[in-house]
Amino acid sequence: MDLPAAMGAADIYVGRMMLGWIGAKTGKPIWGEAPKGTAQDPDGVMTGLVSGTRVATATGWRMVEALTAGDRVLTFDNGLQPLSGVTRQPLWTGSYACPQQFWPLELACGALGNRGPLTIMPHQAVMLESDMAETIWGDPFALLPATALDGADGVSRVPPAPDAEVTVLHFDEEQVVFAEHGLMFLCPSSRDLLDYALGDDEEPQYSVLPLSEARRLTMALEAGAVFTPSDTLFASA
Repeated sequence: MDLPAAMGAADIYVGRMMLGWIGAKTGKPIWGEAPKGTAQDPDGVMTGLVSGTRVATATGWRMVEALTAGDRVLTFDNGLQPLSGVTRQPLWTGSYACPQQFWPLELACGALGNRGPLTIMPHQAVMLESDMAETIWGDPFALLPATALDGADGVSRVPPAPDAEVTVLHFDEEQVVFAEHGLMFLCPSSRDLLDYALGDDEEPQYSVLPLSEARRLTMALEAGAVFTPSDTLFASA
């Protein structure tokens, strides 16, 4: 999937937020140091898989909070792959109410062809399959930030539970994993951008649509374009 050449400020912002997981490897922000005096400020996350989400593994459907490094998870392009690491952190660490920007999105049953309700983080990359995506980009599979779905029919922001936790599954190379109810999520490589920039490695395999293009696809889906979950794999999910 090739990204359009033109990206607006909003697209760049979302792209940066989508890559927020890179900082989790070093514990430092990747887009510059945080302002001094804010180290103890409460923080929240916007990407990752909310606890309670089940993904397909070598031993069946398992909750993400139960997974550890070495567990084999079923991926979209590369079959079963071992996890190189697992990162967990609270969705929100403040003592006051979580700001709405960190609220996850709740997908009602059928909102994206999903067979049951799901809760996803706003900047988590979601893979959709649709005829419209193939018409526009020549590829039926498209990765988009979940925030592009905000406001769509059956999708709404919901305040997180006080103890909500988010899990990020890491692989040697980034992978798309199968979640319950027919959705697929992008999970990061355990490496960061410097590994690609300074090494001999190829660039990341997957590209996430800019926000404007992702919203374009969302509107097309709402207008009646076909969304196709993988019926065979998810028959029992």
